[in-house]
Amino acid sequence: MRIAILVALVAAVLAGAEKKLILHADDLGFTHAANLASIEMLEKGYVSSGSVMMPCPWVAEAAAWARKHTDQDLGVHVTLNSEWKTLRWGPLAPRDKVPGLLDPDGYLWAGVRDTATRATPREVESEVRTQIELAKKLGIRFTHLDTHMGTLYARPDYFEVFAKLGQEYGVPILRVKPSEYLRRDAPPPVIEYLLNNEERFQKEGWFRLDSLLPDPTLGTPDPAQRKARYHEALRNLKPNAACFLDCEGESTLFRKMFDSGWTFGGLLAIV
Repeated sequence: MRIAILVALVAAVLAGAEKKLILHADDLGFTHAANLASIEMLEKGYVSSGSVMMPCPWVAEAAAWARKHTDQDLGVHVTLNSEWKTLRWGPLAPRDKVPGLLDPDGYLWAGVRDTATRATPREVESEVRTQIELAKKLGIRFTHLDTHMGTLYARPDYFEVFAKLGQEYGVPILRVKPSEYLRRDAPPPVIEYLLNNEERFQKEGWFRLDSLLPDPTLGTPDPAQRKARYHEALRNLKPNAACFLDCEGESTLFRKMFDSGWTFGGLLAIV
């Protein structure tokens, strides 16, 4: 199963030095195993929200569950890349409308850089809108938009599409303050765009995470050590600050059926 956990401390609603935690499961719709793991965590209250990859092969199963659980906090995990070697997917928009999103085999590009150097903002908007509309058609009452692999942070004009559609559909987008970690990953023009528009974003009341952190357990196979590293990361979070913590947890046997070479993270360490 492929699970991503987003850990957020929401600055706008905190009082004093209190810390509040949001656990979020990405990648519903990716595989049956990912659905089973995410649904179990949502139903048991281990996580409080999730998001769905609309172009992926098991989205119908995720949508069927969402229709029966309309009280759940589910978003659209906007997907513009298909990163696995032998489990691939293409765009939902008509292919003649989004040629820049297509790799030579007709799938979405595996890498963010490939997408960012080929796809126009118009193509990106067409695909994102198509994914959102499919979520609506399938009965997913989505509460937010976020971005698979951070692709909508690859260019300022992609982020503008992200923001435009969030406002149009009346849901928050995943917006992150240009923290040290984000500055290492996002291109300088994107950082400049975010900084130049921060005052406008605040006036418009946009939700924001104040920092973006990597998974502290990457490369740590021992469950006890993973648990200790998660606890340390949570203890070090600052009051009245927002944090986004992305972790991967996989069934190694399942992964070998379609890919190889991925470092096993640790989901159980945090739950």
